[in-house]
Amino acid sequence: MFLARLFTSRRARLTALAAVPLVAVTALTAVAEQPASAAPGCSVTYATPSQWDGGFTANVAVTNLGDAVDGWTLTWSFGAGQQVRQAWNAQVSQSGAQVTARNVSYNSAIPTGGKVEFGFNGASSGSNPSPTAFTLNGTLCTGDVGPTTTTTTTTTTTTTTGNPPVGNLPSSFRWSSSGQLISPKPDSTHANVAVKDPSVVYYNGKYHVFASTYTDGYNLMYTSFSDWSQASAAPHYYLDRSGIGSGYRAAPQVFYFAPQRLWYLVYQTGSNASYSTTTDIATPSSWSAPKNFYANGMPQIIRDNIGNGYWVDFWTVCDTAKCYLFSSDDNGHLYRSETTVAQFPNGFTNTVIAMQDSDRYRLFEASNIYKIAGKNQWLMVHEAIGTDGRRYFRSWTAPAITGPWTALADTESNPFARANNVTFPGGQWTRDISHGEMVRTNVDQTMEISPCKLSYLYQGMDPDAGGDYNRLPWRLGLLTQTNSTC
Repeated sequence: MFLARLFTSRRARLTALAAVPLVAVTALTAVAEQPASAAPGCSVTYATPSQWDGGFTANVAVTNLGDAVDGWTLTWSFGAGQQVRQAWNAQVSQSGAQVTARNVSYNSAIPTGGKVEFGFNGASSGSNPSPTAFTLNGTLCTGDVGPTTTTTTTTTTTTTTGNPPVGNLPSSFRWSSSGQLISPKPDSTHANVAVKDPSVVYYNGKYHVFASTYTDGYNLMYTSFSDWSQASAAPHYYLDRSGIGSGYRAAPQVFYFAPQRLWYLVYQTGSNASYSTTTDIATPSSWSAPKNFYANGMPQIIRDNIGNGYWVDFWTVCDTAKCYLFSSDDNGHLYRSETTVAQFPNGFTNTVIAMQDSDRYRLFEASNIYKIAGKNQWLMVHEAIGTDGRRYFRSWTAPAITGPWTALADTESNPFARANNVTFPGGQWTRDISHGEMVRTNVDQTMEISPCKLSYLYQGMDPDAGGDYNRLPWRLGLLTQTNSTC
């Protein structure tokens, strides 16, 4: 039976292997008043390290030149209609031109001579002049550092727009699929037969794609291109040539952790969730050596419930206070661990079962959790194996990362993405819609997407292929939503 082949081959694979943006804060969010402390002297440095058509990133550094502060509020006005869209290391609200930034729990204290930093992504139209005056806890900052701007302008066609998207996720989905966009590119040391488990971000005018490959073991690859029409011809860089090194590395997830100004690549290393970092996503050789998220390995609650499944497919996502690490076990359980934004990537604990299903195949692996732009709503998609043995995705929504999760399109007859709600204008090259990732509207750890015109990069394969799961001919294709409500 195809179902049994897929599951047992997955087991064989794992058995063999064993022997840019901090937390998005919506502008206009109501924030409780913080206690004001004296601040008779302060200075502010305001910089816009990058700008693009319709938007920019700003970094703000506040130096306390007066008495120690315990709880701070910084205010300023924009002079050209700019709007704050997402912020990190501060809670930010905006009313007209007036912007108010308040401390979060972990950076409320600024000692005399101390400094606090935060940043945000903003929308602009035309010019983007820097603010000319800042006030800290009611005191005008007149220190000699002063506002400064150092700007790198980039040309991009990012999907982030100046206004929040208007529209909602539908209760059922329809998609059109491309043909095979990314296939293996074997070389003298990488005789790859599959490309799978993709992660993708659009940054500085290019799509950056990371994926698993398989030769006689699993490895990671990177490719980039400015348009999907270029994907098949774009060269592949194998990440065992970077600090990530050789050995079992699979199922990557890439994002920019704005508080640290670092790119993170999260992936499996066989017995743990691991990560590498870089300051330059476009230079694949720059990734650091692997480090583990869990100091003591698999949490006990997973050991108690995994049965004959496998610990796979790690997914990181953050809100304004915490970062969460999800994982699956091929046994009907989705797990969630947490740490604070300030501690990330350390301190993951409090591992719980976030969702479970008595039918292991209905909640198998490969979860994604996304923030819906402009709404207090999160979307979860999770891979299942259908009664026909084919892979597909179910979906749920929730008001928070921690739930509660409400079914959206979660059945074989009304799936998030399955062969029965996907058309193939160029011919149906796959009947599996498997492990993938949404093309996001930003690149940071909030995993934000627009509810409009979704795109999903996924793995599929020749419907007639069979044999060892490791050597199944997975290829990457792109789903484009055809029934968007906006």
